[in-house]
Amino acid sequence: MALQLSEQFARQLGELRFEPTQKRVRAIAGDETVADSRRAVLVWEPKRVVASYAVPEEDLLATVVPADRAAAAEHPVPLGKDSPQVLDPRTAFAAHTCDGDPVSLRANALFLDAAGFRPADPDLAGHVVLDFGAFDQWLEEDEPIVGHPRDPFSRIDVRRSSSRVRIELDGVPLAESSSALLLFETHITPRFYLPRADVRMDLLSPSDTTSVCAYKGLATYFSADTGGRSHPDVAWTYARPLAGLTEIADHVCFFDERVDVVLDGAPRPRPVTPWS
Repeated sequence: MALQLSEQFARQLGELRFEPTQKRVRAIAGDETVADSRRAVLVWEPKRVVASYAVPEEDLLATVVPADRAAAAEHPVPLGKDSPQVLDPRTAFAAHTCDGDPVSLRANALFLDAAGFRPADPDLAGHVVLDFGAFDQWLEEDEPIVGHPRDPFSRIDVRRSSSRVRIELDGVPLAESSSALLLFETHITPRFYLPRADVRMDLLSPSDTTSVCAYKGLATYFSADTGGRSHPDVAWTYARPLAGLTEIADHVCFFDERVDVVLDGAPRPRPVTPWS
C-alpha cells in the first residue's frame, strides 16, 4: 500500500529524531565562540517540530557542568485538524520530552545556565543539544541564521497567482486581490501575501508584536478594527525578508485561522494550526 509522507511525518512526531549536517556550525555568546563543529546534528525531541543543534562535547569550547532540571511548562497545540498535539515552538528549551540531563556551559567569564542537554540515547551519546536562544549569534559556515536551525526536510515555494482572494472579518472586507503571492511551506497551510494596494490599510494598525522566522526574517504585525471591534495581530508583513524570499517584501499576509478567506468565490474553512 502506498505511503502518504505527511501521515508518516505525523506518526514520527512522538519519537526522538536526529539528522547529521555537513555544515560548519558555530554558536557565539557575547565575544565567546562556545561551539565550533563540522559534526553537528539536528535534533528534534519528541513532540517538537523545530530542531535544535547538537554538537559532540569535544567540539564545545566550554566546560560542561551539571545543571538542575528546571520545571518548564509544555504548550501543546494541534499541528492540523487530525494531527497529534505538538509543542508550540515558543515552548522553552527547558521543557525536555526525552530522558537526559541538562547541563550548563562555562567559557572564561561566561556562564550559560542550563543551555545544554545530554539526551540519554545511544545514537546521540557524547552530544550536547544547545539552546538556540541562549546564544547571541549562530553561523552556518559564515552565514548568520536566525530563529532556529532550518529543517532540511522543509522547503518554501512562492508562486504568483491570478486567483481572486478576498479577506473578510466580521463581514467587513479587509482585502481583495488577483495579484497574490502564494507561499507554500512544508506542513503549513498556504499563505496569501497581498500587495498593500489591495489591502484596506485604513482598517489595520501596527501592533507591538514581532516574530522571527528562520526562513523569512523579522515580521511585524497588524491588528484590525471592524467597526469598533478590535482583532489583535491578525496580519503581518516582512519589510526586509531574508535572501531567497525577497519578493514578499512589504506584502501583507493574514492568518487564515483568524479571518475568512474566499478564493475564486469559494469560502475556505479556517484551518486548525498552532496559530488558531
